[in-house]
Parts: sequence; C-alpha cells; structure tokens
Amino acid sequence: MSALACAASAQQPAPPAAAPRQPLATIVAEPVAMMIAACDQNGDAIVSRAELAACVAHSFASADSAHKGSIGYIDYGDWALKWLGDANALPSPFEVDGDGDNRVTLAELQARFDAIFTRLDRDRDGNLTRAELLTIRSGVGAGDRPPGKRSKRRGGADAS
Repeated sequence: MSALACAASAQQPAPPAAAPRQPLATIVAEPVAMMIAACDQNGDAIVSRAELAACVAHSFASADSAHKGSIGYIDYGDWALKWLGDANALPSPFEVDGDGDNRVTLAELQARFDAIFTRLDRDRDGNLTRAELLTIRSGVGAGDRPPGKRSKRRGGADAS
C-alpha cells in the first residue's frame, strides 16, 4: 500500500459502533413459580410445603369472598390475575378442576399446587429454593431469534 493510501485511510472516521444487543433470555420463571417464591413466610428464601399450603389457602380465601368453598372459572381467572400475574397463566382452571364440575375448590387447588411443588423440587428435599423455581431454557425459541437469522422451518430469513 502506498504512503498516500495509508494516510487517506488513517483520516477516515471509524464506522459507528453497533448498538449493544440485549442478550437472549436463558433463565425464566413460570408465573406459578413466582407465586410460590412469594409464599416464603419466614424470609429464608426457601418455600416449604407447609408455607405453600398456607399461602394457597390465603390466596383462595381472597377469591372465595362469598365463602362458598369453591369458585367458578371466572373467579379463578380473577384469582390467577392477582396471584399469577395473568388471568390465562397456568395452571388453568381446567387442569385444577379435578372433578370437572366447572368449580375449583381449595382442595383441588392445593392438590394441583402440591403436584407442581413435586415437579419443581428437583432434589426431593421437601423445600423449594429460588434455583429450583427457575427454568433454564435449553434452546432459542422462534420468537427469540435475533433478526436476520435463518429459520430452518421456513427456509428463509425472519422478517423482524
């Protein structure tokens, strides 16, 4: 390269730096896990089955204001909005309503949360730590691909 070319390239401004990208999420918390974490009564960052049972009973009582012993699916949606953050968050009333009578009882809600507790208790010690309440994502979902990456299913570039 000639000295003139070197001098010309040295005087050109550097290209603007690309804006930093937000890293893709690799750890998520299910809405039900967020509720369970909030059930920690003694502040030790661990939720026991007893703490969860008391918390679920408290949350159910707030939805069963008429003290009927059961709530309908609309009331369950209100319960889910308040306690899970969204009326459509899982568990749905259909999976909680064990006898299919279109009503959710405290016993049914407790049974569903007990099953969720068992699923999340990876070390089977009867307690849930914050680490057990998180879900590690093993892959990038369709909505999480960076712009311009090729989709194997569609065979083309994503239109982001």
